[in-house]
Formats: sequence, C-alpha cells, structure tokens
Amino acid sequence: MIINIFKNECKNFTRNKILVYLNIILIVSLFSIAWVSNKKNNNQKNLQETAQNKIRKQWENLSPMNPHGAAHYGSYAFKPLNILNSLDQGINDVTGNVLKLEGHVRNEIVYSEASQSISISKFGKLQASIILQYVIPIMIIFISFGSISKEKTLGRIKLLILQGVTMKNLFIAKSLFIWSYGLLLLIITLFFQIYFSPNIDSIPRLIFFLFSYGAYYFILSFLTVYISTLLNNNASILTFILSIWILWTIFLPKIFGNIVEKTYPLPSRQTLELKMTEDRSKGIDGHNPFDEKRNELKTKYLAQYEVDSLSQLPINFDGIVMQADEEFGNSIWDKHFGNNNYLLKKQKNMYQLLGIINPFISLQNLSMGICGSDMIHHIDFLEKSEKYRRYFIKKLNNKHAFGGSKTGDWSFKVNSDFFRSIDAFSYTTPKINTKIKNYIIDIIFLFFWVIISISLIFRLPKNIIK
Repeated sequence: MIINIFKNECKNFTRNKILVYLNIILIVSLFSIAWVSNKKNNNQKNLQETAQNKIRKQWENLSPMNPHGAAHYGSYAFKPLNILNSLDQGINDVTGNVLKLEGHVRNEIVYSEASQSISISKFGKLQASIILQYVIPIMIIFISFGSISKEKTLGRIKLLILQGVTMKNLFIAKSLFIWSYGLLLLIITLFFQIYFSPNIDSIPRLIFFLFSYGAYYFILSFLTVYISTLLNNNASILTFILSIWILWTIFLPKIFGNIVEKTYPLPSRQTLELKMTEDRSKGIDGHNPFDEKRNELKTKYLAQYEVDSLSQLPINFDGIVMQADEEFGNSIWDKHFGNNNYLLKKQKNMYQLLGIINPFISLQNLSMGICGSDMIHHIDFLEKSEKYRRYFIKKLNNKHAFGGSKTGDWSFKVNSDFFRSIDAFSYTTPKINTKIKNYIIDIIFLFFWVIISISLIFRLPKNIIK
C-alpha cells in the first residue's frame, strides 16, 4: 500500500508543470555552481602551486647567506584548498590562506578571500551548501506542507481510508516521497562534484556528506508532513513550518553564536599582542649582547666546553643564543596561541551541544567538518605549519652554531646546497577518519532528531477524519 501511494505521489508531482520547471532550473543551477566552483578552485590551486614552486625555487637558489639572515628571509606556507571546498567553503573565505614562516615570530595567516572581495552578501558567495541548506529545504517545505491537509480539505482521505489505507501508511508514503525528492537533488549535487573533481580520497567524505544531509532532509520531511496532519488550514501550516525553519536557520544560530562568544570570549588582537610582547620580553634576547639570560647561557657553555672565553669555543655561540631565543619564543606562542585554540574548541563544543534543540546546527557543523573547511581543519593547518617553521628555523640556527664558524663571525655564509637540503613544507588535508571524533556530538544529535521524526509515526492524531 505504501508503494502504491508513493507511486501516485510521483505521478502527481510530474503532472505539476510549475514544480517540474522549478526543479529543472534548480538542477541547472546546481550544475552551474558545481562547474564554476570547481573551475575556480582548480584555478586557485594552480596559482597556489605556481607561487609555492616559485618561492621554493627562490629559496633553493639563494645567494650565499648567513644562516640567521636566511631565517629572517624566511619562507611561505599556502593553505591548500580542501578537496570538497566547492561544496562548502566554511570559514576558508575569512581565515586567509598565506602564512609567512620566519625566525623570532609566529605570524598570523593573511590574505583571506573575503577581504579582497568586492561582493557583499548575507549568505556569502553562491555555493552548493547554500542550495543544500536553504533552497532545497524550502522546496521540501512548499511541497509537503499541504500533503495531508489537502487530502482532508478535498475529502479524499475518507475515500482512502475506506479503501484500506491507514493513516500511518499515508503518512509514511508521503514523507518518504518528499524525503526521496530531497535525496535525489542531493545525489545529483554529489554526482556533479565527482564528475567535475574526481578524487578517490574524497569518497569517504562524500559518503558522510550524503548521510548528514540525507538525515536532515528526513527530519524536515517527516516533521513537515506531521504538522500537515495536525492542522487543516494550509496557510496556518505554511506559516507555522516557515516560522520553525526561520528560527532554526537564522535566529537560533545567531543567538547561540552570541551566547557561545560571551561564555568563552577570545582576547582582542591588541590584547593578545601586548601580552605576548610582555611575556617575550622576560626571556632571552638573541640580539642583545647585554641580556642577562644570554650571559647565563654563556656561562653554561663556557663551563661545558671548559674554556674561558667565547672566542675559544669550537662552536658559534651566536647560533646557540638564536636557537635559545627561538625556543623561548615558541613557549610563548604555545601559551597564547594554545589558549586561543583552547577557547575556540570550547566554543565549538558548546555550540555543538545546542544541536539538541536545533538540528540545523548539527548539519552545518558536519557539513563544514566533512568538507574540511571548519575551524578544526584550519587549526590543524596552523599547527602543522608552525611545526614546520620550528624545524626550518632550527636547521638554520644549528648550521649557524655547528657549521664550522666561530662566535662573532657574522660573515659566515652557507650556499644553496644547504638551502636545498631543508625539506619543503607540504600539507595534505587529513583523512576524515582521523577527524570524525570531533563531530560525534553532531552525529548523535542528528540521529536523535531522526529518531524523533520516526517516532511521529506513532503519534498521529486519531480524529483526523471529521
């Protein structure tokens, strides 16, 4: 019986020319967005690779230079586009994508795309996630809000029940049809993604993506049809459902976001820089020959090598001091940037918990996380680039200290062979199975809402026929 009703819903849908034309436009839009997004991503990826190769080539062909001078010359790390960036760009547009790696300082990532864009929009640039999170749900609502009430208004529901159709069967069939409609559009979107950007590594993420949006459409379809069974007036049903949708997608995320920011406030940039500068001033200063901690280090190394003066050391003490300066600075960066990352993760965890009253929050978190464009993946890039910066600077300082020069010999230089021996920075988006633990809360709450949606089958009104 459910299958027959499902087939009948399909026939009625295809007979509605307006809906057919709207969906053709929607599918064409999805195709266009997928094509444009992937083309843009490929262009940006090529530009990044060209810039990275150019910078590496410049580094490998540096003229003979003092190792510490090379540390100040530095290098650059480019945050690569994630493999599913064309589906959901998440925070990537506002976080920046270029990071300078140099001695004595941990720079912030710069050159965000949003800061260079002349277009301003409430929802940002048009991308697949906008269609999937806002447009398709609206289509689901408009298709389903009158699904049961229409049968009651036209009196067909009595005839259906007389023919042996139970209210449960009717509810399940109509809900599954509407869910299948949303699922079909979702599958078409993912097909376009695979077609324009085939990548075996993206398959696990696409599967998670399919299940996340599929679950959200399931919740929306069942909830909307259920409300249609409770009310008789189509205008009232549509108003009620749209109110819930607007609350879920616009007001609650903004309200919850403000609550989270107030609960775990981040320090301002000015405050952060002042505190880091203050803490940094308490440590060794590699460029100050009268620094007290430098003198303590000098005493230590003179005793270690059993000599009376720096000129007698078989190593270059300047390189030792520079590395000590660097390591003290690293402890300061770990303290302050680590505290920021701790607060960001606390904010994220608290925001995730609010998914229990708003499944849209869980969907958004999963969407960005699966596409590798959320805060977790951004921090991963920053941490790995910082790890490389420390390796990079330590290699230079060690060469300065143990490369054969003596203390005070700032004319000591190394050639391009040494610069080529330092590994280039390389970053790959981590596999989803290494990060999925960060989204367990979102998965649980989305599944919780699916269970609630299924339970509606057993809470259908008994007095539906009047």
